[in-house]
Amino acid sequence: MKIIAVRPFALLAAAITLMLFLTGCSPKGGARSGAGAYEFTTVSRGTLEKTVSSTGTLNPVSTVKVLPRMSGKVEKIFTDYNEQVKAGDVLAELNTDMLRLQREQQMASVVKARANYELQNLNYQNQKKLADKDLISAYELTSARTTLAIQKAELDSAEASLRVIETEINQYAYITSPIDGIVLERNISVGDTVVDSSNSNSTSIFTLAENLEEMQIEAAVGELDIASIHKGQQVRFTLESLPGRRFTGVVETLRMVPTVQSNVVSYTVIINVENRDGALLPGMTCAVDFIVERRENILMASNAALRYQPTGLSADEIADMVFNAGLKNMDEDQRKAAIEARAQTKTTAAAAATTTQTGTGIAGLVSTSGQGGPGGGPMGGPGGARVMPSGSQGSGRSSAAANAIVMRNLWYLNSEGKLEVIRVQTGITNGTSTEILSTEDLEKMQIVLREKI
Repeated sequence: MKIIAVRPFALLAAAITLMLFLTGCSPKGGARSGAGAYEFTTVSRGTLEKTVSSTGTLNPVSTVKVLPRMSGKVEKIFTDYNEQVKAGDVLAELNTDMLRLQREQQMASVVKARANYELQNLNYQNQKKLADKDLISAYELTSARTTLAIQKAELDSAEASLRVIETEINQYAYITSPIDGIVLERNISVGDTVVDSSNSNSTSIFTLAENLEEMQIEAAVGELDIASIHKGQQVRFTLESLPGRRFTGVVETLRMVPTVQSNVVSYTVIINVENRDGALLPGMTCAVDFIVERRENILMASNAALRYQPTGLSADEIADMVFNAGLKNMDEDQRKAAIEARAQTKTTAAAAATTTQTGTGIAGLVSTSGQGGPGGGPMGGPGGARVMPSGSQGSGRSSAAANAIVMRNLWYLNSEGKLEVIRVQTGITNGTSTEILSTEDLEKMQIVLREKI
């Protein structure tokens, strides 16, 4: 048997090569290196919109419900769904057979009342002549005059009742359109009995829309987003029934009365939209986007790239790199102050750790709470995510948040293929991409999106 001698340095080199191959580590902190270990995206230039999303329902701007002015049985219907009508057009007719009989009966009552009145009037005239000759008493004359007035009132009442019946026959029995518009609903059929609108049981028999060329959306907006909505705001919406089409509108008004459902508070926002081609129908459900801000020709980066954190670096290594990247955006005095603040933070943290180990850690931890985090100075510093503007006194949560400068990290590979980070200020976001506010020309810069699995 032949024995092969293996030199020790050869075994050592082979072991190191195998270990590097299996772990994919670089000499620095075990960080992954090489373009093949990452997926990349680019900083691009384009248009970005910040929106508030909601849902809503299409409705006509103005609708009129037609109620009957008298009770009766429906005899004829002259219109139907979706038909155009003019003001005064007859929509339906009620049966008037009983009314015509009542009219004849009331006409007889009028004739009787008129005869009684004329007879009493003749009697009064005679009584007056006798009173002038002092042949009757004043009481008898007054009684005759009073009876004449009663007969006149009964005649007027009978004539008024006759006019009511004639009005019902000639007008109320014919249900007419109060406006020019289109029939949205017809709630009656021939033979149905309708109830006078003065009755609490009365219901509408027709619903008319004044104009479907102009419609409105009633959208529900949550209390967290309602502050971003205002009159005149541009709106974009889509419908599932019309895929591929996008429509626009304008906010008309915001109703202040809140709606609470399952402990969620929302407000109704009215949006005016045009419907010249008639494609939008009442009741359609819309997916609405309120355009809060729109920026054109700006630098944008993927939100996934802004969230990326290297897994091959320790927290301290990431903090050091982010801190150093933040120093590049400062002048000399700011750098010096940031370095001193960070050194003080590290010293305080170390002292707190020592105190914890000696059994008095609670007080030490309390004394160091509220610092800027790993690698960051007070108020976030170069290593934190937010930097409060100078002069901010925390007078209001919303105003402080609105005025805060948000700094984020973008990771990339340098010319040597090693990970580097750059600190950038961010602006508005649409949920997928975020505006990059930078004095440097970062367009088309390759940045790390994620690590390959």
